[in-house]
Amino acid sequence: MTTVSEVSIIMSFSAGVLTFLSPCILPLFPSYITYITGKSFEDIKAQGSSSGIKKLTAFHSLFFILGFSIIFILLGVTFAYIGSFFGIRKQLLERLGGALIILFGLHIAGLLNLKFLNIEKKITFDKKKAGYFGSLLVGMAFAVGWTPCVGPILSSILIYASTLESLPRAIMLLCFYSLGMAVPFFLASLAVNQFLFIFNRFKVIMKFVPVITGVFLILIGALLFSGQFSRLVGIFAS
Repeated sequence: MTTVSEVSIIMSFSAGVLTFLSPCILPLFPSYITYITGKSFEDIKAQGSSSGIKKLTAFHSLFFILGFSIIFILLGVTFAYIGSFFGIRKQLLERLGGALIILFGLHIAGLLNLKFLNIEKKITFDKKKAGYFGSLLVGMAFAVGWTPCVGPILSSILIYASTLESLPRAIMLLCFYSLGMAVPFFLASLAVNQFLFIFNRFKVIMKFVPVITGVFLILIGALLFSGQFSRLVGIFAS
């Protein structure tokens, strides 16, 4: 039996990718890059092919990724303890968690307006600290600032982590969620000009991402609520 089933891995990684593609992150990607590198976007575009600028953006992006990954994994550890600490039965956790995830999915898809999910919790710096440590701090601040379209996706993964009754599985779950965000972010940081071309060309399609994300969460929530998700995971984990 594997530590984390293929279903959980695919689900978590896909959720991370959808988070990166969300309206809260993708259009603001150039701003993140300029802030963590300290370079203007015009300079990054002009010097995009040089080894120096590629090395700069690569290392700052890696520290930014490490920052948000640390917070996500710590949150996963916290939620993994919730169910066991309060002695809540796994079946009850799955029912409650599944119902919440369905609500989150309906909210992201635009079928519900849950006002508490529209509250932004942001930690900002007046001036970024110099060096890679500053990028690490910015990544951690980014993870703490649950914006409206990121929070429901991350919360859904954390809710599922609370039903696992296994700390290693919960950690692995959030590692793959972080990886799902990290891979496209890092690749885009290495090829900013290509990113802009692709983004501008497929900007119209991007408006369907919230709907796709909402359907994705509703499906996960429905499987979790009905108890079918555990059975599906068990098949792949055996």
